[in-house]
Amino acid sequence: MTTTAPNQAGKKSAGKPKKLSMKARYSALTRDLDWEPSYVSEQEMYPHTQYEGIKIHDWSKWDDPFRLTVDAYYRYQAEKDKRLYSVLDGFAQGQGHLTLSEAKYLNAMKVFLSGVTPLEYAANRHFAYMARQFNGPGPRFAALCQSIDEMRHAQTEIHTLSNYNKYYSGMHNFIQQHDRVWYLSVTKSYFDDALSAGPFEFMIAIGFSFEYLLTNLLFVPFMSAASFNGDLPTMTFGFSAQSDESRHMTLGLEVIKFILEQDEANVPIVQEWVDKWFWRGYRVTGIVAQMLDYQLPRPVMSWKEAFELYFEQQMMGGLFPDLALYGIRPPKHVEQAIWEKDHLSHWLHDTFYQFSHAANFTTTVPDEEHMEWLSQAYPDTFDELYRDKWEEMRKLDEEGKRFTYPGLPQLCQVCQIPMTFPQHGNPHLKAQFTSEYEGEHFNLCSDGCKWIFEREPEKYRQAWLPVHQIYQGNCGGPTIPDVLKWYGVQEGDNGEYVGSVDQKNWVRWHHQIEDKLGTSSEIEETLEAEGVHAAVKKIEEA
Repeated sequence: MTTTAPNQAGKKSAGKPKKLSMKARYSALTRDLDWEPSYVSEQEMYPHTQYEGIKIHDWSKWDDPFRLTVDAYYRYQAEKDKRLYSVLDGFAQGQGHLTLSEAKYLNAMKVFLSGVTPLEYAANRHFAYMARQFNGPGPRFAALCQSIDEMRHAQTEIHTLSNYNKYYSGMHNFIQQHDRVWYLSVTKSYFDDALSAGPFEFMIAIGFSFEYLLTNLLFVPFMSAASFNGDLPTMTFGFSAQSDESRHMTLGLEVIKFILEQDEANVPIVQEWVDKWFWRGYRVTGIVAQMLDYQLPRPVMSWKEAFELYFEQQMMGGLFPDLALYGIRPPKHVEQAIWEKDHLSHWLHDTFYQFSHAANFTTTVPDEEHMEWLSQAYPDTFDELYRDKWEEMRKLDEEGKRFTYPGLPQLCQVCQIPMTFPQHGNPHLKAQFTSEYEGEHFNLCSDGCKWIFEREPEKYRQAWLPVHQIYQGNCGGPTIPDVLKWYGVQEGDNGEYVGSVDQKNWVRWHHQIEDKLGTSSEIEETLEAEGVHAAVKKIEEA
């Protein structure tokens, strides 16, 4: 009979350490690095999670379903960046900007760069703040990862669109314009509102409302439109970001469920935040609505179709029935948003058209083919309510009387959009709501914005409204040239697209082929003597 020596048995039993599961690794990375404060109280260490009224009894219940670890996270993001930058390099070297559907497509990218990209950086800053301020290690680490995501999104968007800045107008100082241009106060005020809230409200505003309720309305149609219009880099960075957005949406849903499960007293607080931030976010997506329906030379999906798919079916049909188990109902004023799906893009682009002389993009009247597409996309409203107006604008344009709004519009105190919206249910009557607070009179565009204002009047009375600032002399001077100089807008950045610097360059770049269209000097002579319309007509005939 043989026996095993004690040292051999010890070696056998010790063996190779068992590999940790992903859940165990995630726990070691987050919870096992946490500690209880010994010389300060928890309230002193985390003061910002106390004053909103939210009650959290057990921070360990917050769990990240993705359970990302730092090494896995960075490997994953590095692979995505390799693919993205290889696309960007190939596109730039191959003069890919000439493969776009048309130069006017880039007006949508100007709006995106100046209106959305700075919001990514703002989100990066605030999620970094929450990575310090949340009590639990799980939410702190999740906030840290999202902070890094948002910084990456801002960087990749800037790098992608910088290629177009070499050839096209309106993208040269988007950061300055984000802080100053009138229509960009709509997106900026949304994030300023969220950044000045407490950490839990911020998570509902961004992690839940913006990321979960509205991000599909922003990114998926936007990037599909980029692909359909020949913009491969924007499509690539969009879908690279969208894979992160899936994680962000899950985090947003995890946040709201965690809060609701901790204490029943949290339910009415969260419900008010859902009501508020749905309406605030919905108003912001109006900019996306007009982009989808009007700014794309090759439209791919109407706003109405996107809203029905990504909000009505997915959110109203799936998400809110699930949240009803926690006591959360669909947000206030959602019926108005559903009714407006047939109208929103037309109202907003009408405003963009009339004020593009004071913005950082160009606009033009949709051609007949585009209007036929709009008629099919909106069979119940476009021909009846909106076609005649565009045909009137086209007639004025052809007579050399291109219409621009002759004054400054009244703005909503909350969403800061010009008062362009009709009353709910009546497209023929402009909406006008007012509220009085401490002797001051405030104008609101809708029941939703009026409700938000009267809930927090001390906050919204301080709104930086561009029109008010212009009247007070805080925007460079009293004239349009003074204001545009203060904006940082240069010649060719804005106004009418037909005859613009971008369109003239587009014609020159694409139609210097002698065997079909004549010599390049003939094209130049046509452009100078008869204008862009004549040059384009000659090209089409050829």
